Amino acid sequence: MITLSAEQCRVIGVMLEKETTTPEQYPLSVNAITAGCNQKSNREPVMSLSENDWQNTVDELVQMNQLMVDQKASSRVNKYFHRFCNTEFGNLQFTAQQRAIICVLFLRGPQTPGELRTRTNRLADFADVNEVEVVLQQLQNLNNQTLVQKLEREPGKRESRYLHLFSDHDETHSVAANISTPTGDTEHKADNTNIATPSKSEHALTQRVTVLEQQVATLTEQVACLTELLEDK
Repeated sequence: MITLSAEQCRVIGVMLEKETTTPEQYPLSVNAITAGCNQKSNREPVMSLSENDWQNTVDELVQMNQLMVDQKASSRVNKYFHRFCNTEFGNLQFTAQQRAIICVLFLRGPQTPGELRTRTNRLADFADVNEVEVVLQQLQNLNNQTLVQKLEREPGKRESRYLHLFSDHDETHSVAANISTPTGDTEHKADNTNIATPSKSEHALTQRVTVLEQQVATLTEQVACLTELLEDK
């Protein structure tokens, strides 16, 4: 199994996401990859690297045969597609549900089954949280490979989180510690002994925030696409 840096995971996660959600804009230019990687929504931790930094990461992934330049693209700007999974070039073959979970784990780090169900809604369909847990179990032994790991349940939490194993766990946390995280997703560090169960109104608010985040992400993609069109002219 390949080992990826946090930045490489972010790029591949963006490629997987955009391939599904905006196929008309895929393959992606470095400008579009930069916009997707630096998004303020649907990303943990939030990154703010330059286009040159992301170009370096893309070049690394090309060297690793995880990305390839689209030779058929008519644009003067290089466009890239991934070779990470579900291609003839590698042995990682995922179902739509497995692919969606890996994608969101790449983009947002360790998450609970409930969070994964909500955050994969544009990538795959899950009937309920139990179905997410079934797929997570599959990914813990997929063709004799352990791709995800269940973490110990944190004090005061109802569900355990899962993380992917494509990158070094310590390195990912080191990167996260040095990059700002979204204010709305910051964990409260107060005493967790008396944490109340989220109310229905809080759950509804969470869903509304998720929808708004998706709308912002779509607008960001459209701006990046328009920028590319202007550059081509």
